[in-house]
Amino acid sequence: MSADVLLEVEHLSVSFPGEAGLARTVEDVSFVLRAGETLGIVGESGSGKSMTAMAIMGILPSTAVVSGSIRFRGRELLGLSDDELRDVRGREIAIVFQDALTALNPVMTVGEQLIEAVRVHRPDSSAEERRARAIELLTLVGIPSPEQRMARYPHEFSGGMRQRVMIGMSIANEPELLIADEPTTALDVTVQAQILEVLREVQARTGTTVMLITHDLGVVAGSADRVLVMYAGGVVESAPVEPLFAETAHPYTAGLLASLPRLDRRSRDERLFQIPGQPPVATAWPPGCRFAPRCAHAIAGRCDVAVPDPVAVGPDHTAACVRVGEWQEDGR
Repeated sequence: MSADVLLEVEHLSVSFPGEAGLARTVEDVSFVLRAGETLGIVGESGSGKSMTAMAIMGILPSTAVVSGSIRFRGRELLGLSDDELRDVRGREIAIVFQDALTALNPVMTVGEQLIEAVRVHRPDSSAEERRARAIELLTLVGIPSPEQRMARYPHEFSGGMRQRVMIGMSIANEPELLIADEPTTALDVTVQAQILEVLREVQARTGTTVMLITHDLGVVAGSADRVLVMYAGGVVESAPVEPLFAETAHPYTAGLLASLPRLDRRSRDERLFQIPGQPPVATAWPPGCRFAPRCAHAIAGRCDVAVPDPVAVGPDHTAACVRVGEWQEDGR
């Protein structure tokens, strides 16, 4: 393993048995995350982004069937006991959940929750040290008047401020990897930009590696170094951020990009592009490429035969499409 490789995920699959059959929410996902970089994971709801993050954190429900490999600094995480995983969570890998209001305890002050996050992994620290660290964290994530805010409850904070508190709790013990799961969901665009800036500042100051999960390619455009595009439980395209936007190789990625609002629209009345159809359900994947039923470039007898393997498009750029290099010429 290269010295700069922090996380290696190989052939990760997550499924859930149920009355409707086996729900395969993540299937054969592989990627590498290098120390100090920001990896964006993008896709529609139900694409498997959050399930992948939960598998890395070891917080999937007990009914989940997980296979493959998740190695952090060369250590296999799958199969670790709950006690062993508790030592990893918070100290080495931390997560920022998308709904800070439900993730924070409503009957504890913000200060109490920050102090508890410090105490769990620093039991030998004094009460004064923990309080000082909590105030330092609030300052780091841009909370004004941090000493006074320590005594406030989560409902007394705005959505953006609660998300800042969540980020502060997540970095309390200076983890090497921070997973931000839809950290800008339900926030207005101004606050979204502020939260992304907080993540960038935290990364610059602490050197933390970031995995940024989102449904919006526009969010990762100015934040990520590399991007994984997921659809129906699998990775359909993987590339450094600039080639992904400039040399899009998968029709699904092209559809996501086309659906972004643009300032250069020909008319204000022009409707945003919408990918036709709906994502398939995890209990009934279509045969062949899972995007084929919604793809304007699919060809019967080629795209519906088998799940396509990733094809090299350029340096560190792959796409899982049997028509890589062809579909762009269709003129549709």
